[in-house]
Amino acid sequence: MIETRALKKRFQEHEITYNNYTFEKNKSYIILGASGSGKSTLLNMIAGVTLASDGEIMIDNVNIVAETQKVRDDIRTHKIGYIYQDFKLIDDMSAEDNIRVLEMCGIKSKNLRAIAENLEIADKLKRRVRTLSGGEKQRVAIARALVKEPDIILADEPTGSLHYEISDVIIRKLIECTKDKTLIVVSHDTRLVQYFDAVIELNKEVVI
Repeated sequence: MIETRALKKRFQEHEITYNNYTFEKNKSYIILGASGSGKSTLLNMIAGVTLASDGEIMIDNVNIVAETQKVRDDIRTHKIGYIYQDFKLIDDMSAEDNIRVLEMCGIKSKNLRAIAENLEIADKLKRRVRTLSGGEKQRVAIARALVKEPDIILADEPTGSLHYEISDVIIRKLIECTKDKTLIVVSHDTRLVQYFDAVIELNKEVVI
């Protein structure tokens, strides 16, 4: 479980104040908000990439705001899978090698074949990433996040660069593959709310 309490992030010219949120296991959440409202900042604070200015972020009863960067990095490494809008794949490597890239850090890839089959990219594993479509690249990026079997999946605009029809397919697949996890997706696409258990607009939470 993830809980945020009295969370604030100060920048040079402004401050963002967040409501308190609880993100439970086995549930999917989509965070909506205007550009600049702090959606991605919230996601990055949960990931431990950005440090909150005030407040608490509790991950399994550990307040990561009060911990060292090493502790935050360890939690992100072992408990969190992060999916990026721009994929962050290496074009000249195969899809499989991109999925296995965390093995260079000693993180074992688990159930790779089953995950690839579920995401319908098993037949693309040996192809170089530069030959794949945008939707296929995003599935590779999702597989990379899943193979270390994290408890939490964070996705920052995972369909932002995809056609809306492909976006729906990707989101449905992502939710299907993370039913036993906490899934938090940041998006500007309000059409996608139908697929999630809960919708959060910054400063307002609506459960559906």
